[in-house]
Amino acid sequence: MTADERLLRAMYEEYGGMLTGFVLRYTDDRQRAEDVVQETLLRAWRNLDSIDPGRGDPRSYLFSIARNILIDGWRADQRRPRLVRDDGVVESLPVADDLDRLLDGWLVGEALQRLSPEHRAVVVALYFQGRSVAESAEQLGIPQGTVKSRAYYAVRTLRTILEEMGVVR
Repeated sequence: MTADERLLRAMYEEYGGMLTGFVLRYTDDRQRAEDVVQETLLRAWRNLDSIDPGRGDPRSYLFSIARNILIDGWRADQRRPRLVRDDGVVESLPVADDLDRLLDGWLVGEALQRLSPEHRAVVVALYFQGRSVAESAEQLGIPQGTVKSRAYYAVRTLRTILEEMGVVR
């Protein structure tokens, strides 16, 4: 065992209980307190050159490290979203249903019916069937440039139709 390891073991044996008691004043979780003590001693071990037994008791240095770890943990907890534990609040939250999806589908279907058959065929091939421009051109028997042009004008027309229907997004 090296001198550093002996020093760390001695610090744990001498200050571990005091550090645990100190940390338990700020957290009710014994496991969390033991984790903080371990982290404190690990940081002290990494910075053993800062601990000089000749200058006095390293207790204040260890307590400062533990306090900083607790503060860092508290700050991290403040940034995390909190779980809602109130059943009344949870029950009052809106429940997702299929009504919005069905309504959107109906609106899009109605808007598609107002397009010319040529524009509708391009929109269906590209956006509903997931075909590429080349595949759509081959399926519809028209040039790729025509597919792109019809898609552009179809989307513009659909936007206008949906606005006329009162859909604003």
